[in-house]
This record gives sequence, C-alpha cells and structure tokens, in this order.
Amino acid sequence: MHDIARHLATALVTGLLGIAPALAASDDSDLDRIPAQLPPPSPPEQTSSSSKDVNYVGDALTLLGNRSGLAVPFPPPDPASWENWLYLDTRDEWRLGEEWRLNYSGRLNFRSSNSIPFPTHENVRNDLRELFIEWQPTEATWLELGRVNIRNGVALGFNPTDFFRPRTVVEALTADPSVLREDRLGTLMLTGQTLWRHGSITVAYAPKVTNPSAIYNIRDELSFDPGLDRTNAEDRFLAKTSLNIAEQFNPELLYFHTGNRTEFGTNLTTQIGRDVVAYLEWAGGTRSDLIADAFRYGEMTGTLPAAVTTLLPNSTAARFRNDLSVGASYATGNNMTFNLEYHLHEAGFTSRDWSNWFNTSVSRGFIPGVNAALWYLRSYAQDQQEPISRHSAFLRWDWQDAFVKDLDLTALAIVNLQDASGLVQATAEYHVSRDWTIGGLASGTYGGRRSEYGSLPGEASLLLRASHYF
Repeated sequence: MHDIARHLATALVTGLLGIAPALAASDDSDLDRIPAQLPPPSPPEQTSSSSKDVNYVGDALTLLGNRSGLAVPFPPPDPASWENWLYLDTRDEWRLGEEWRLNYSGRLNFRSSNSIPFPTHENVRNDLRELFIEWQPTEATWLELGRVNIRNGVALGFNPTDFFRPRTVVEALTADPSVLREDRLGTLMLTGQTLWRHGSITVAYAPKVTNPSAIYNIRDELSFDPGLDRTNAEDRFLAKTSLNIAEQFNPELLYFHTGNRTEFGTNLTTQIGRDVVAYLEWAGGTRSDLIADAFRYGEMTGTLPAAVTTLLPNSTAARFRNDLSVGASYATGNNMTFNLEYHLHEAGFTSRDWSNWFNTSVSRGFIPGVNAALWYLRSYAQDQQEPISRHSAFLRWDWQDAFVKDLDLTALAIVNLQDASGLVQATAEYHVSRDWTIGGLASGTYGGRRSEYGSLPGEASLLLRASHYF
C-alpha cells in the first residue's frame, strides 16, 4: 500500500503540472473557509526583506485552579498551579526569484512552572511549525516541499476532514480550535495544487520517517526536537478536489489513506439569506472505537501493558464510523459573529462507556496502574485532537471592535450533550498600538463529579498575556 500511495502521489503531482493555467478561475475552497479562522493578534505593518512576516515577543502567565476529590484519581505528578511562557514567535516568507518562496514559522519558548525544575533543559523549547519551499511555475499551479501545516474543513469546533491534525498541538494555551489550527506543528510532506475553471485539485504525500512515540508529557519533550515522531510516523496520502458547481455551491471531496485506514470526506457550505451561512463537514472510514485505538497505541509504544486492553468492556472490532460537524454562522451588522455546531464522533465514548470508565476506577482503582490507564484514554483523545465523547455541541461568539475600536471579544462553549457538562472560555484582546497587544483569557469547566468535564482536574484558569510586534 505504501508503494501504491507513492505512485499515486507521483502521478497526480505530474498531472497538476500538466493542466493549463488558462483554466484557472478561483482559489482553493479552503481559502473561503466558513466561518473564517481567527488569525493571530493583528500585527503592525512591516517593511523588511521578507515579503510576509509576523514577528513578536510575547509573555503569557497562566494561573490554574484544580479540583480535589476527583471521581477517578489523577495519576502523579499533580497538575501545575501556575505556568509562564516567554516566547519569540516568527512567521516569515522570502521570495527566491519569480517562482520560488521560502516559508518559515516557529516559536522559541522559555517556560517556567511549579511542575518543572529550574534551571533545566525543560525550560527551553523550540517549536518548528513550518519550514518549506514553494515553487509556482504558473499562476494556477504550485508545489510545496518541507514541513507544511495543511488544514482542511469548513467547521470551527471540530474538523473531521482535517486529517493531519493528530499529535500536532504542542502546548494548548487556549481551547479555541481556530487558534490551535494555526499554532500546531506542520507535517513533512510534498504537496501540490492546481486551479482550473471548475475548481481545484490538491494532493499531498507525507512519508514515514520514524516510528510512533509515546504520548508526550511536559517532562518528556526535548528542547529542539522537531517532533517528526508526532507528524511523520506513518505514510499518509491525501487527495481532494473542490468543484464550482453553482454560484453558492462549491463542494469539496477528500480521500485520505494512512496505515491500514482509509477515509473519505466532504465539505459543504450554502448561503441562507444575507447573514447566515450553513455548513456541513463529514468524514467516514473503517476503524475501531477510541478505547480500542488508545489501548492499542499505548501497548504498541510501550506505555501500557497488554492486560489493560480488556480493562473496559468495549468491542475492539473495526467497522465503518462517521464524524460529522454541522452548523451555521450568523453575522450581524455591528461586527458580531455567532457559530453553533453539532458534533458527532462515532468512535467516541457513549454514556455506557463513561459509566464503565468511572465504575472501573471504583471497583479496580486500588490496583496499581488502573487509574493511570483510564486517564491514558483521555490523554490519547487530546493528543489525537478528537472529541472523547460521541455527541457534543459547540458555540462561539466573536465581536470585533467591541464597545471601542481595537477591542476584540470572543467567547466559546463546548458541551457534552450526553451529560450536560462543558467547558467555557472568554477572551479579550486590546490592540494598544501598532506595536502592542494585551489580552486576557478566562476558562472553566462545569458538571457533575461523574461527568466528562466535571471529572477533570482543572476547574478554572486565568491567562494574562502581552505581545510586542517588531
């Protein structure tokens, strides 16, 4: 199958170069992603040798309030009660002639916390998000080679067709999926795209360059490790096309293959009146449920013993499962945008799975390693960037220039529809000048002691940050 994927990639990339540029009519549908992604805080205008650069120094201090008496005890070490991140964030693009560009995106972090010693190599970390060269032989065709953050999907809270998202988030300073999509690690790949009269075609091939590694703990991360064990531990192949069928109907179709798993997907959007955009994102393929996948991964990477695979009474059989995000975006005349989405993750926990998760700790939690294995399931879901529960809702509100110019407010909520627990987050950012932005973020989780969010160790957090652009 690996050879087939390589041959397909070669054939399709060759085909991209053969399509006449005169057929080009529009950009890739991802550029019209509905709703729009949140960019980083607005930088000042730049004048430099780089054709596109966003460079700033920032500091983020987080204070965390943790629960006690959890229904399932959290394995040591205890979560941090405070963290501080001082970082240099760089996004640059340089022209290397008429047809060539070099792109770089990265963040150099200096971190401190009551959960890590000081001084140590753990205090310094470099996140190489992107580093790739782009060749554009025609106005309608281009190729990219290197580490690229390729994103797919029209939804905002959960993107079933964002097939390169697993294991890419390095440090989540926010629960906003829009921001996480931008700040994550890219994947080493060859990707190409061409535009034509009726849409676009994109192909991407990401080779396996190392073996899968265990889920990272904050103590495990190496300072300057590029993390290819996260992004390139399997051969992966993606092909997608967008079709301009009608003025307001441009569906996107996707095919994705990795390891022994093949998935198909689609993205659909439509305008309803002047202010509402409805959208649907779906992906499906044959796979086991999240519990089986997590335990299998833990055993494969040497994190969990084989005995834990029978810890919960779930079926390990693979079958066709669906992922779905369906929602709508409503924009007002005073720069407000509302998004409401329903998410289905068919491989996720059912209500019975949650009962088994809690009950197993009650009945067997005294056995060493049982509670750690139970929490491993949740760590795996977070590492894969997929919902742990089967049914959830997502609500997001955004207000640009709220009350006064240059003040941006955002609020979001993620709700488990099976037990009514949830996470809420509110963010405020004020652009003091062209060079300075200050902001704050408050978040909290709520729910019963035996609910998804009410059982988390983190109950509330407050983040304060400042950024200086140059």
